Amino acid sequence: MRGGLRIALTCITSFSVSGCMVGPDFKPPARPSDTHYIPQSAPGTAETDGQRPELIEGRALSADWWRLLGSPEINDVVERALANNYVLSIARAQLASAGEQVKIARSGLFPQLDASSNVARRKYGQSFLGPIATTFPAFSAYSGGGVFNYDVDLFGRTRRNIAMAKAAQDVQREGLEAARLNVAAETVMECLQIAAANAQIDILHSVILSDEKNLKLVTQAHDAGVATLTDVTTAQSQLDHDRTLLPDLQQARDVAYDALAFLTGTTTARSSLPEFTLAKLTLPRNLPLVWPSEIVRARPDIRAAEAELHAANEAIGVATADMLPRLNLSATVGQQGLVGGPAGMAWSLVGGLSAPLFHGGALKAQKKAAQDYYTASFAQYQEVVITAFREMADSLHGLEHAYASVETNEQALGSAGQALKLSRAGYAVGNTGVIQVIDAHRLEELAEMNLVKARTDCLRQTVSLFVASGGGVHQAVAAQH
Repeated sequence: MRGGLRIALTCITSFSVSGCMVGPDFKPPARPSDTHYIPQSAPGTAETDGQRPELIEGRALSADWWRLLGSPEINDVVERALANNYVLSIARAQLASAGEQVKIARSGLFPQLDASSNVARRKYGQSFLGPIATTFPAFSAYSGGGVFNYDVDLFGRTRRNIAMAKAAQDVQREGLEAARLNVAAETVMECLQIAAANAQIDILHSVILSDEKNLKLVTQAHDAGVATLTDVTTAQSQLDHDRTLLPDLQQARDVAYDALAFLTGTTTARSSLPEFTLAKLTLPRNLPLVWPSEIVRARPDIRAAEAELHAANEAIGVATADMLPRLNLSATVGQQGLVGGPAGMAWSLVGGLSAPLFHGGALKAQKKAAQDYYTASFAQYQEVVITAFREMADSLHGLEHAYASVETNEQALGSAGQALKLSRAGYAVGNTGVIQVIDAHRLEELAEMNLVKARTDCLRQTVSLFVASGGGVHQAVAAQH
């Protein structure tokens, strides 16, 4: 009996694994047919003075893309954030939980075996064998053994559930990769904010020093009867105005440090973060640019959307299988006997076939709901893809305009510096007034500040391009594809 049961179970399991599967088979969406992100020339492809980067189409972006900025301080902080950020800890735990759900789904392919035992005191009435049963004495009996239960996967319901669990695991895996990319990007952006604030603060300190010299110069001229009290007041006002700019810049820097502490999983008081200097950062001369047709494989959010679509497809198969018959096998085997008396082997084998007949339209509605959810998931996938193209276009436009802004601001700074030099020389010989000197000084200050902002924007747009490109495929994720 045991050998025959084993053979039967083997045959049933084999059929369950290789039997028919109802519902649609999943087919990944077609890759985009676009060949460009923007219609006009991208940075580096048009005629330039050699200061702009060159976009290398089709080159893979490394997962540690932040190292392209050439800052050991940024490298250190990003690695700390990736190791200690709590959002990533949550995402890792969710991925591990999804992996266990796959194991749970796979268990449906195998028989379930449980131990069962009971002991009872019984007295039969005449409903058992008629009036004669009333003469049977009360007795104590026990039974113990194994209970076998198996749901034969006739139409692929269990296998669809496994595929759906795997797709859900893929969603969590890509969610972890997307979180990793976002944490790295936010960390780098905060570092750039600190570097930019430091650069502007340094410029402002220099400006304030010049303001103080101008005020001293005007005061001396006033004492000598050359300048008016209005000239002195104007110089003092300019000094006071420039001093008011410092708190906002210092606040921006401190807030960025607070954000970095949070991103690295600690508090501001316990954090030990380095200084960041804008002048030490380098802009990559060659920027990898993913092909438009490959963007769907490069970005974790698109890969996650495809996995969601896969799960929705499998849900249709599960709903379809729920409308068809189900075959369940159950068996018990063990010892039965009287307490204190002889015992013997007992067994039973039961096969049950059930089929839905009337559920008030619930099963049909369940299938339709799954189909509608698939339609919504497909639209969501398309939205994620078109969002990726928009972000790539935004980054390329932003990079192009940022470099153009650097070029114009460099010219503006040169012109402002020359104008200030001439104004001061003219003031020394009495050809120009203090107002002209202060105005020239203000123009140079604005030019310096704007150049710092333009250079920072170049770095930010470069980071945005890396993020829009998917941030490179992490090795752990690449191994899954």
